[in-house]
Amino acid sequence: MKLALPMLRSAIVGLLVFGVLVFGPAGTVKYWRGWVFILVFATCTNIIGLYLAQNDPALLERRMKVGPGAETRPAQKAIISLALLAFATLFVVSVLDYRFGWSTVPAAVSIVGDILVALGLIVDLRVFGENSYGASTIETAAGQTVISTGPYALVRHPMYVGVLIMLLGIPLALGSYWGELFMFVNLPILMLRIRDEETMLKQELKGYIDYMQHVRYRLLPGLW
Repeated sequence: MKLALPMLRSAIVGLLVFGVLVFGPAGTVKYWRGWVFILVFATCTNIIGLYLAQNDPALLERRMKVGPGAETRPAQKAIISLALLAFATLFVVSVLDYRFGWSTVPAAVSIVGDILVALGLIVDLRVFGENSYGASTIETAAGQTVISTGPYALVRHPMYVGVLIMLLGIPLALGSYWGELFMFVNLPILMLRIRDEETMLKQELKGYIDYMQHVRYRLLPGLW
């Protein structure tokens, strides 16, 4: 399978990055919450990767093109750069909170955080099962059509719902309440990404404007 080596490389790089973000600020590897989070995240993302490799390798290939350099729209290059910075900051603040005891999070709450991380990734897996065009970058593909079934019948960007659930869980999983503030830093960046994505979809994806009239909310039913 041509994607096996890129998948392995991506998994190794991801583990190294999370190891630095978690255990660097912690100042120790004796940090069970960090290990459990990494185990949960790695298990869920590998399940998603294996599912896509078996059922939708084209989507897997799209998902592996990620980061500012992979974006074609200038606005998205800036937005994704901000998003990565905010994501990393969420980790660092959460781990420093745990290390220095700025807030006290019971072990049971951290387990709930890990469950939220897994749930967010499961939501994304459900989205990928419905939408074969759910790339990591903002672009349209040849033959792409509007998806209005499954989670797309509820909100226009259900994949980002999964991201928000995961972001809500990460600080708790790492033993932090203060880190939740940086979850809300990520939210406006996500909203900017969605707005620019919809500008493109209205221009390039036939039927998207009609879809917007039937599914009113982008992210949170009744709110936005």
